[in-house]
Amino acid sequence: MKTTASAITIEELNRRSKGHLPGLLGMETVALDATSITMRLAVRPELLAPNGFLHAATVVALADTTCGYGTMAMLPEGATGFTTIELKTNFVGTARDGVILCRGSAVHLGRSTQVWDATVAAEDSGRTIAVFRCTQMILRG
Repeated sequence: MKTTASAITIEELNRRSKGHLPGLLGMETVALDATSITMRLAVRPELLAPNGFLHAATVVALADTTCGYGTMAMLPEGATGFTTIELKTNFVGTARDGVILCRGSAVHLGRSTQVWDATVAAEDSGRTIAVFRCTQMILRG
């Protein structure tokens, strides 16, 4: 898989989060390489559903942000941005506290689309909470 990763850094991604949903939720980028990215999020009461379990939207937001930041870091030459055009999440677990991690991996890094897979898991146990796939449309001009 050929990549044309930009010079974007973990620090830059975390700076961009401030004042936007990722910053509001408390997401933090912790690893980035040529084809993958990892983000983390501390679970707190505001991120839970009224039933006391992690809200599905919290998990989707973390996974979509992880893959979106990966896309941002891997934009092909001439691209001006991207947008999510499709996503799917399968939930297989939950959390009530602790920290969750999301690791996104590039499946396809094309000129007009990118496809990313991600796994959200509990940091302490490694237990999978959700598996996620999204397609990003690359914008030009």
